[in-house]
Amino acid sequence: MSDTITRLRLGGAPVDLLRYDDAIETISSRFADASGRPLGVASINLDHVHHFGAGAHRPDTVLHDGEDAPVEWLNLVDGAPLAAAARRITHVEWPRLAGSDLIDALLERAEGAHVSIGCLGGTAETHGRLELRLAQEHPALRLAGCWAPDREQLADGDACRAIADDIAAHEVDVLLVCLGKPRQELWIERYGPLTGSHVLLAFGAVVDFLAGRVSRAPHWVADHGMEWAWRLAIEPRRLAHRYLVDGPSAYLAVRRSVAHAAGSLGLERRAAG
Repeated sequence: MSDTITRLRLGGAPVDLLRYDDAIETISSRFADASGRPLGVASINLDHVHHFGAGAHRPDTVLHDGEDAPVEWLNLVDGAPLAAAARRITHVEWPRLAGSDLIDALLERAEGAHVSIGCLGGTAETHGRLELRLAQEHPALRLAGCWAPDREQLADGDACRAIADDIAAHEVDVLLVCLGKPRQELWIERYGPLTGSHVLLAFGAVVDFLAGRVSRAPHWVADHGMEWAWRLAIEPRRLAHRYLVDGPSAYLAVRRSVAHAAGSLGLERRAAG
C-alpha cells in the first residue's frame, strides 16, 4: 500500500480513496497500536454529507481534522452517489466500502491478531445474538463487552464518560460504535480517546447485520446503487425522512463538488497511518 492516501471532498465532507484490501490493511494495522491517537473509521454516504458536509448548519455536528484533533479519521466511500462522484473527479473506479462490507474481514484480522473487540449500541437482545454468532464463527475472538445505553444516557456527558471509563476498564482494543449518524461519530470524537480503544468503527447498523436482526440487500441490488431503496422498503418509518427529505439536498451538494472539480482536481494527500 502507498504511504499516502488520496483524499477529496464531496459535499464538503472529506473522503479517503482506498481499495478494499488497502482499507482492511490500514484499519487492522492499528488494532494493537497504542502509540498515538485512536483511529476513527467512518462511512461517508449522503446521510453523512447531510450531517457533516457543507450543508450542515448545527455547530455541534463538526468533526475535527488535522494533527491536533483528538481522533484520526479514516473516511471511506459508502453509497453509490459518492462512489460515482469520486470516479468522475479522479477518472478512476473506486469501490464502495460500507462497514457491513468490511466487518467480516476485520473480525478475522482481530481474531488472528488476538485483540479484543467491544460493541457500543444496539440492545441487550441484539448483543446476545452477536455473542452467539461470534462464538460460532470466530471462536478465538475475545468479545470484551457490550454496552446498550439509551438516548437519555447518550445525551448526558457524565453518563458517556462513565461508559467510556467502563470500556477502558474492559480493555477493548477495537470498538464497534453502532449508534447511527451523527451520534456515533460525535461520540467517538468526544469520548473515544477516553475508552483506550485503538480503533473505533462508526459502523451504524453493523451490529444488527452481525446479529441477524436485519438482512443486507442482495448483491445485485447493491451493485445497482439501490441498497437505500431496499432498506427504505424494510424500515420505511425510520428511514423515510433520511432518504426522501435529507437525501436530495446532500445529493445536490455532492454533484456540485463534481462540477467544481471539473476544472481543477482538489485532491489532497494524507499519510497512511
